[in-house]
Amino acid sequence: MFVPNTVVFEKTALDYTLGSQIYENFKKKPDIKIVEVSSNKIGSLIPGENMYEKYRAGKKILVVGVKKGMKFQSCKPSAHYQLPLVSGCMGQCEYCYLNTQLGDKPFVRIYVNIEEILSQTERYIQERSPEITFFEGAATSDPIPVEPYTHILKKTIEYFGQREFGRFRFVTKYNDIESLLDAKHNGHTTIRFSLNTQRVIKSYEHFTTSAKIRIEAAAKLAQKGYPIGFIIAPVLLYEGWQKEYKELLIYLKGTLPPDLDKPVEFEVISHRFTIKAKNIILKIFPETTLPMEEEERKFKYGQFGYGKYVYTKEELAEIKRFFEDELQDLFPNKQIQYII
Repeated sequence: MFVPNTVVFEKTALDYTLGSQIYENFKKKPDIKIVEVSSNKIGSLIPGENMYEKYRAGKKILVVGVKKGMKFQSCKPSAHYQLPLVSGCMGQCEYCYLNTQLGDKPFVRIYVNIEEILSQTERYIQERSPEITFFEGAATSDPIPVEPYTHILKKTIEYFGQREFGRFRFVTKYNDIESLLDAKHNGHTTIRFSLNTQRVIKSYEHFTTSAKIRIEAAAKLAQKGYPIGFIIAPVLLYEGWQKEYKELLIYLKGTLPPDLDKPVEFEVISHRFTIKAKNIILKIFPETTLPMEEEERKFKYGQFGYGKYVYTKEELAEIKRFFEDELQDLFPNKQIQYII
């Protein structure tokens, strides 16, 4: 659960019921500072002299705002559209692409005009019906740690539970899922968990839960009939990586209910980086041990036109063979979305 030291209410946020409820909640906590602003420019409120300091200070700020523009961004290959419920994340993962995308906005922002957001969602669903339209709720965030304050996810899950042609999905590294267990989801929401070996989590995924805790939360959701999935990312190659990833998958297999009636989704993504991301990471985490030596990687142009450094062709083939074999052996009822 995200515990901020400062909560900022943007202009008009208190005009919405959810905004007022959040305000009343935090007003009872004297150790949390409440700020009301007349504009939506939050950067000046973040203390610090440089990116290193501002990143850490910004991660303690919760912004309560109103989503203005209602044009949803595309979200390939995960879904047709992003669903803008939350942006930002309390975690401090060294490799996270949000370090690049939200570099000067490290805070968590929640949107309180959920009814308007879901109304726009309905328009997108109707435009594509009778085809199924998929929405991703974690494209620029991890929405779970703020769910105890907002219950936005539960409301959204139950909204999609009633939609014949709409589906919802999101991914998390946290376990604040208790309020979702009794949601009327109708099998229309897939909840995925990002997983990695404990060595990677301990080294690079600061302020997140352990793989064990994430898997236990996934098992609870699976028992309630949710379709579930796992993103194993970023796969890092180090001495003993096969052994540790295999141990992770064995624990996952042993913890999930044995009688799942829905296939378990898997997405496997190898580590990659851009020069822009590397430069930002080195400013925020100057002592990082992330493997980011260009000469040890292959340069490749991505689908969005920029270049990135990936593992060599031989290393990627080894990763693909390993996960295909292990997933085939351990999870007969599965669906592998991709291994890249």
